[in-house]
Amino acid sequence: MKKQSLKPSSQTEWDKVDAMKDDEIDYSDLPELGDDFFEKASFVPAKQTITIRLDSDVVTWLKEAGKGYQTRANRILRTVMEAQRKKGMASSAGRKRSGTP
Repeated sequence: MKKQSLKPSSQTEWDKVDAMKDDEIDYSDLPELGDDFFEKASFVPAKQTITIRLDSDVVTWLKEAGKGYQTRANRILRTVMEAQRKKGMASSAGRKRSGTP
C-alpha cells in the first residue's frame, strides 16, 4: 500500500488525514530519534495563566533586563521552589535518621 504524505492543502483535507491509519502515514522525511535525543530531552511543564500582584519595584527590576521578564520571574520562582524542596527532603531525611517524626 502506498503511504500518503501529511500535507493537506486545505481545511477540507483534514478529514482525510484524520481517517488515515498509522501504517498509511509517510514518515520518511522525519529524522530518526536516537538514544542521544532522549538523553538530552527534558520535561517542560505546561504554563498556566494567572494574575499576580507584585511590588512595582520588583516588576521594574524584572523588566530592566529586557524582553522576557515573565520567564525570568518564573525561573526565579522555580529556583527557590526547587531549593526548598531539596532542603525539605534533606531535613526530612535527617529527621528520619534521628528517629524524630
